[in-house]
Amino acid sequence: MENTAEKTIITVVGKDTVGIIAKVCTYLSENGINVLDISQTIVSGYFNMMMIVDMSRAQVPFASCQKELDEVGAGLGVLIKCQRAEIFEKMHRI
Repeated sequence: MENTAEKTIITVVGKDTVGIIAKVCTYLSENGINVLDISQTIVSGYFNMMMIVDMSRAQVPFASCQKELDEVGAGLGVLIKCQRAEIFEKMHRI
């Protein structure tokens, strides 16, 4: 991945329910965060999604995005985690 400075990895894991993708994407859109790539699977009723997003035009700071997505996840009964892509990549180089 080139220029990872503003890229963020978002993961969503939990029991599948209606509206997970819609609510996460609505939050991102309302805050100027662009989805670059998305992958999701459902295995035996459990939802798993990984997104790569661009936060270069985000209307909220990274820490606020993390906190607010935690709250979105709590409302849906899933766990949502945000991690800067540069940190994610450095962890996997070791």
